[in-house]
Amino acid sequence: MSIAEQEVVLPTSENVKLTEMILVFALGEEEFGIDISHVIEIIGIQEITSIPELPTYIKGVINLRGKIIPVMDVRLKFKKAFKAYHDRTCIIVIKIQDIFIGLAVDSVSEVITIKTEDITPPPQINNQYKNKYIRGIVKTSKKIKLLLDVEQLIKKEEIEGVLQD
Repeated sequence: MSIAEQEVVLPTSENVKLTEMILVFALGEEEFGIDISHVIEIIGIQEITSIPELPTYIKGVINLRGKIIPVMDVRLKFKKAFKAYHDRTCIIVIKIQDIFIGLAVDSVSEVITIKTEDITPPPQINNQYKNKYIRGIVKTSKKIKLLLDVEQLIKKEEIEGVLQD
């Protein structure tokens, strides 16, 4: 199932984005969001083939209709404890620049539309502590959601040798 981004644009020459569609997923009790424009599809957990000498948060690869896709366990990337996969565990297949990668998450809950003006920058305590993966925070009626900067989430050199041209 493919998901396409819809956006509202001003009728000016600058095409300023007023809203964003965000796919919300959970890691434990925390909720995160990614811009839906990066999402290719969401699939249930499946067998992941491990590959030696990759970072521990890269669990291995899956075969998605003939394309080899590396799978990152987002819990491990964020230095959280590993949690066994279950029937609600999903793999969110995203595309970052020219890289396809699957993000293993505890569950996917919804797609929401947020106003760009409602996104707050993440707090920065000092120059040494800066969360490079969080691009913003949005407060909804239910909960705070941390918006991920998927461009920072994975670097091509981390999965060299796994990528299929």
